[in-house]
Amino acid sequence: MVQTDSFHVQDERFHSILGSNPVLELLVEKSSYAFAHEAGIYIAATKHLFITSNKCSDSNGGPKILISRVDLGANPTTCEEISPGIPMGNGGVNWGAEHALICGQGNMDQPSGIYSMSTTAPYSSKLLKGDFLGRPFNSVNDVVVHSDASIWFTDPTYGFEQGYRPKPSLPSQVYRFEPKSGNIRAIADGFGHPNGICFSPDEKTVYITDTDRQNGNGTIDDRKASSIYAFDVSTYHGEPFLTNRRLFAVTDTGIPDGIKCDLDGNVYSGCGDGIHVWTPGGVLLGRIRIDGGVANFCFGKEGEIFALNEHRLWRVQLGSHVKGALLGI
Repeated sequence: MVQTDSFHVQDERFHSILGSNPVLELLVEKSSYAFAHEAGIYIAATKHLFITSNKCSDSNGGPKILISRVDLGANPTTCEEISPGIPMGNGGVNWGAEHALICGQGNMDQPSGIYSMSTTAPYSSKLLKGDFLGRPFNSVNDVVVHSDASIWFTDPTYGFEQGYRPKPSLPSQVYRFEPKSGNIRAIADGFGHPNGICFSPDEKTVYITDTDRQNGNGTIDDRKASSIYAFDVSTYHGEPFLTNRRLFAVTDTGIPDGIKCDLDGNVYSGCGDGIHVWTPGGVLLGRIRIDGGVANFCFGKEGEIFALNEHRLWRVQLGSHVKGALLGI
């Protein structure tokens, strides 16, 4: 199924991103469970996409999250569950040529943290970091990798609120971890529920979403943040700090979950009615409307976006000149 009427232009500059023939195409649909919720890790060499599901129930009625490998090179597109052993997987990102990083939210028995996963069978995984100076993470949510090889990630309290993690022993914070040295720092605080995170193409700015409007138990409080914040990446005494915190955007529909930039610095975020796109200066350019909203997404190549819409996986085709900042393709 292809839809061409799903692109809402808020600012005329959005036309240059959409190109002459933008398309929204349904790739995979599963009515049995919400297989397409988070992560979105595109492997260009194999045309594979790794995604995590929304919370569902195992055979004993307990909570679980499934991880799937989507073969975008197959016709039709196929989607196969894999079992890397990551507890309650959520956000993820490419990590080198043969691995990905996936946020394990953890459960009552296994730690929350950053896990590495091989992107080839048998998809073995390893916990890279599961605590902050001995205190367990809450439920690590989303992750991005800096060009200096440091790993930056968010840690809200959704797991506790949804009943599968212990009472938090840390504030809701954002962290920077250096795998080589093992050093870890809390790099930002002051959030209700820090969620999505990404760098601008020049890595001088970090964007972090706060989805505090939506509690983990499903309740909505319109007085709380449904916002994107921008920070400058500054250097003091040879180390990075986040400075000049500023409100970048407030979403009017749902919450801003996953967040990405293109190579021109435009900012994209999954929201309650699809994907919203802003200029680097915070002007809303337009929306890619997808009924039911988008939690997360990722860029493919030459203007492709793969949008995770719970029971559906969509392919968005923008102008072929548009390239995601993460992979640059």
